[in-house]
Amino acid sequence: MTTTPTLPVDRQDERLANRTGVRGAITGAIDQIRGGDLGVLPVVAGLAVIWTILQILNRGFLSSANLVNLLMECAATGVIALGIVCVLLVAQIDLSVGSVSGLSSAILGILFVTQGWNVWVAVILAVLAGMLIGFIYGQIFNRFGVPSFVITLAGLLSFLGLQLFVLKGRGTINIPFESPLVYFAQLAFVPAWLSYVFIVVAAVSLFLVGYTTARARTAAGLSAQPIQLIIVKSATLLVVLGLIAFYLNQARGIGWMFVLFVALVLVMHYMLTRTRWGRSVYAVGGNVEAARRSGINVRWVYTSVFMTCSTLAAIGGILAASRLAAASQSSGGGDVNLNAIAAAVIGGTSLFGGRGTAFAALLGIIVIQSISSGLTLLNLDSSFRFIVTGIVLLLAVTLDSVSRRSRTSHGRA
Repeated sequence: MTTTPTLPVDRQDERLANRTGVRGAITGAIDQIRGGDLGVLPVVAGLAVIWTILQILNRGFLSSANLVNLLMECAATGVIALGIVCVLLVAQIDLSVGSVSGLSSAILGILFVTQGWNVWVAVILAVLAGMLIGFIYGQIFNRFGVPSFVITLAGLLSFLGLQLFVLKGRGTINIPFESPLVYFAQLAFVPAWLSYVFIVVAAVSLFLVGYTTARARTAAGLSAQPIQLIIVKSATLLVVLGLIAFYLNQARGIGWMFVLFVALVLVMHYMLTRTRWGRSVYAVGGNVEAARRSGINVRWVYTSVFMTCSTLAAIGGILAASRLAAASQSSGGGDVNLNAIAAAVIGGTSLFGGRGTAFAALLGIIVIQSISSGLTLLNLDSSFRFIVTGIVLLLAVTLDSVSRRSRTSHGRA
């Protein structure tokens, strides 16, 4: 007597295509792409095109030395972009991240250099200032209903003025080169052997997380990724990251500041995907009224997101000041806001809320910094960088809008 195998609970609806194994997973991924759920594919493809063009125009672009510098330059603005991702996930915006980062660097310079405070005490107070700013934003947004665009625009102007007041006409405060901050941002690189250890740990962790999740879903009667696919993903990650590390180690290697940025991305990814807070963020960004009726504390979600964004902006300002070994009146100005917001959007975070990952900040800032580095090697001025970045940003938002329509028509929105 033959028995029909029981399908997983979430695949028993006859309207669903029942696919199993690695081939089924690949077919399902292709269907998702056709339905408008593109994930990071456009960013990776765009980055490949940009790197190919820049390498053709200048043979030194993909040199290990230039890529090491490129990654180091990504860290400070990338941390700020990570906060922007969180705000965009709830369909809000923060236009003041540049001013907040500049203010934090000014506080660091005044307390550490001018007043002679302990460097770590100065760092903590600068970060706490950013956290307080986010809390204030959240209270104004929740209690008075002022749009985040207006709140943070006012913050941009106010905290820029406060930054100038804190510096009190000093112009530039040089951070000593012998300080741990400057050493960390300019001279600290991961030993080659340790970089390979990190990569092995990352690949093993990916496998263990995937395997544990698959077993838990199978035990609950739900569909799960096949073990073969999990092994392939882990092995691919191991090989790709190993080759990248080997190539970068031909020069100075991987900077600890970039490692810190990646670590923050991984922590934020865990918070957004594995915690109740993260699920609440996506729920509020998807449909705020539905989230409120399901019992989510919407006000706290908004406040926590604004606090996270401003805190990361403060950390980014400290990293930028450490990288330049100076805090000045121009810190946080210029194109910091542009690059942080553009990186989040280019990386795949939707302006409509509810869609995006922490990795959007990492991918987006690499795209922007690649454009900046490539045009600098070509001896082109900043006007071309702004033009190219603007075009890439427009393409990213257009693609997001088209993908959103496609997801809606396919019932995936």
